[in-house]
Amino acid sequence: MLFEQIATGGCQSYLVGCEATLSAVLIDPEISQIDRYRALAARDGLHIRYIVDTHTHADHFSAAKPMGELLGVPVVMHSASPAPHAGLRLDDDDLLIVGELRIRALHTPGHTRDSMCLVVEDRVFTGDTLLIGGTGRTDLPTGDPDQLYDSLFGKLLLLDPALRIYPAHDYKGRGCSTLGAEIADNPRLQKRDRAAFTQMMRELSLAAPTHMTEALRTNMTGGKTVGQLLAEAAAQVPHIGMAELSRRLADRPNDLLVLDVREAGAFLAGHIPGARHLPRGQLELRVNDEIPDPTMRIVTCCEFGKISTLAAATLRQLGFMRATALDGGMKTWRDGGYPVEA
Repeated sequence: MLFEQIATGGCQSYLVGCEATLSAVLIDPEISQIDRYRALAARDGLHIRYIVDTHTHADHFSAAKPMGELLGVPVVMHSASPAPHAGLRLDDDDLLIVGELRIRALHTPGHTRDSMCLVVEDRVFTGDTLLIGGTGRTDLPTGDPDQLYDSLFGKLLLLDPALRIYPAHDYKGRGCSTLGAEIADNPRLQKRDRAAFTQMMRELSLAAPTHMTEALRTNMTGGKTVGQLLAEAAAQVPHIGMAELSRRLADRPNDLLVLDVREAGAFLAGHIPGARHLPRGQLELRVNDEIPDPTMRIVTCCEFGKISTLAAATLRQLGFMRATALDGGMKTWRDGGYPVEA
């Protein structure tokens, strides 16, 4: 077996390949690592056949849909998954055949309704059902402590104790453990009585994951994250540096317009001298009246450089082909000592 563990902060994803055929599966990919996954597969000559999410993640943005589209391969999830982009849905004990590897799915609800673990040879990928020194939480949408108890004590922990476990998250750099070690030492697994275990899970006081709403929204539906929208917009437009813009404005060109897309209060408090105001929320409706010349060079600006990038991309889509975004925003402009007009 060819194996690569990829850590992104506390998120763990896995590239698992068949040495004989070079077929591979990618498990629990994270969206910021797409280029890295492709590079690792290319390095080892692997052909990724499946992209698997062990459950609907609430604490990071899954790369399953974009990776599936990029490679033209199925996204694999449990049959209970709400994700419309899951093209192959597994039930309990279904096998994924990856070259000579046989990957067995175990439905292990509790952390989420669609949680599953994947058993292959000497290891099991436990998603967030079983963590090193812990278990998945049950207080997020579709979580259920009774189901988690059954998944752990009635299924997962009955497997060979020698199996190595690889969870979807570990924040202490431990990499992996074994089922036997977790049975012996995992504090949550010492609560072997159902009532004691479920009471413990219900009484955990845990902070909500960062970006939980956005993660659930995108992972459940295949929608785009804000980061994706910004990255796509940034790839469609050029940018101009502050020093270059300041130098050009000093020449008072007739064909250069600075378009401030912030709200009125922020614009009135201070803007680039000579800038015209057109809030991003009104851009499409008012742009024809405000900018009648589509050949004009437009530099969009906002407070931090993100909304202006989206605005410049929209202008280009509308036919203003010389639209450019300021590299940075008004905060950086002010901090840089450039002139401000109130």
